[in-house]
Amino acid sequence: MTPLNPTRRGFGALALGALAAAGTTSVLGAPRAAAAPAAPAAEGPQPTPHTQKAYDPIDSDFHGRWTRADARQIMRTQNDTSVERGENSMPESITMPEIPKDFPIMTDEVWVWDTWSLTDEHSNQMSYKGWDVIFSLVAPRDIPFDERHWSARIGYFTRPSSADPDEAWTYGGYLFEDETSLSNTEWSGSARLLQGNKIRVFYTATTFGEKRPGTDGKPAVLATVLGKIKATKKGVSFSGFGEHVEIAEPDGTWYQTQEQNQYFSFRDPFTFEDPATPGITFMLFEGCGAGVPGTEETNATAEDLGYVDGDPFAETVDEVNAKGVQYQRGNIGLAWADSSDLTSWTMLPPILTAYGVNDQTERPQMIIEDGKYFLFTISHQFTYAAGLRGPDGVYGFVGDGIRSDFQPLNSSGVVLGSPVDLNLPADAPESPTAGQNPRQFQAYSHYIQPGGLVQSFIDNVDGRRGGTLSPTVKVDVDGATATSAVDYSFGDNGLGPYAYIPTNKRKGGVGHYK
Repeated sequence: MTPLNPTRRGFGALALGALAAAGTTSVLGAPRAAAAPAAPAAEGPQPTPHTQKAYDPIDSDFHGRWTRADARQIMRTQNDTSVERGENSMPESITMPEIPKDFPIMTDEVWVWDTWSLTDEHSNQMSYKGWDVIFSLVAPRDIPFDERHWSARIGYFTRPSSADPDEAWTYGGYLFEDETSLSNTEWSGSARLLQGNKIRVFYTATTFGEKRPGTDGKPAVLATVLGKIKATKKGVSFSGFGEHVEIAEPDGTWYQTQEQNQYFSFRDPFTFEDPATPGITFMLFEGCGAGVPGTEETNATAEDLGYVDGDPFAETVDEVNAKGVQYQRGNIGLAWADSSDLTSWTMLPPILTAYGVNDQTERPQMIIEDGKYFLFTISHQFTYAAGLRGPDGVYGFVGDGIRSDFQPLNSSGVVLGSPVDLNLPADAPESPTAGQNPRQFQAYSHYIQPGGLVQSFIDNVDGRRGGTLSPTVKVDVDGATATSAVDYSFGDNGLGPYAYIPTNKRKGGVGHYK
């Protein structure tokens, strides 16, 4: 396998030129060129009205809803039924440009997938003493790609902050020493640079098969550990990690447990501070609504459907529940740190639910800009509930606070999807259907960066499995109109450098460029 070639597409000058043209204006809220027109809207329901109104994040139990009426806008307004079989049926404005099949890889040593940056409390991506640092889920590259989840560890990569945008990253190895984390598998999280050389890592601890001796063997908990980062002219290293502490597990009241459903989700801690509530650190995570599927508690409600009164295309509650949507209970959870060292947390009700819509709301992130709160998550086409269809990719919502009546971007929530023919049945990346778009699973596990840059990992490009980071793309978002569009002026017709995750050195606020 060929390591990443830093000169491969000449992306560096193009990417920097696009950033320079953007100046210091916040991209997430900046005006943009008009998106390419989509296919005419098909017959279907109207989206749910959303106010974006904010509620108290701690004392209120209000939650926004990604409704079936919202999700049905994908097929109504973002799908062209006239395309040839297997062609991309979505508008360019929400489609990730095609990744070449001859993509390079970052390292021969490990598969690489979910990736995040070293950040501060405002989601700024921090350079440490002249070095950029990213963290990734990794597994030995000599095991089958689709078995990587059972061997996942957190690894890290570094490169000089002065590097060209397409310069290769150096793999540093596993972040934690062997058999020191809370489980036999480490899944996604986030990493916060604190005062001095301290770093606090948040991650998901999961157990597959036999539990590792000395651990509780819990199926999924959120965990944290404090360590130290060191930088020299030669590179970056980590040491001094102390006790790994469990900070949250599903409660069975707001968040589904394994006992309630073996397919539950509880993972991906993301921490941040809110200028509107200074001194408090919040944490987002992926969860599923509590309850045993098939019981009354897990039935979709009229509010989950979200249809406007009198809409002739509305489904009834009974019709929807008869389709078995009780397993699609994805939500985005919230907690706040009740200790200054971020080792004790109070669980709160979810801030967004997708009940009767989708079973996975993975890797949630919050970016706060110009008084607007942009909530992003990722999801799969095969995790949608019956009667719905959507791409693998990024979904976004905007509101006036952490806990809001979030309005889905582009009415449906879709911000960035891999090319796919939505007129064909849903697939999974390990067994795609012949005749479907060969890049329907080209990228996943997107990480939204300040300035609208979006990083992901390559999964399946026309039958070639990736396990390496994708070209970065750029999405422009307008909070006032709750719309977004892929910026095709960025990089090479929308594809930026591979693994382009730049640091922004200013600590004050969110969204400042390097």
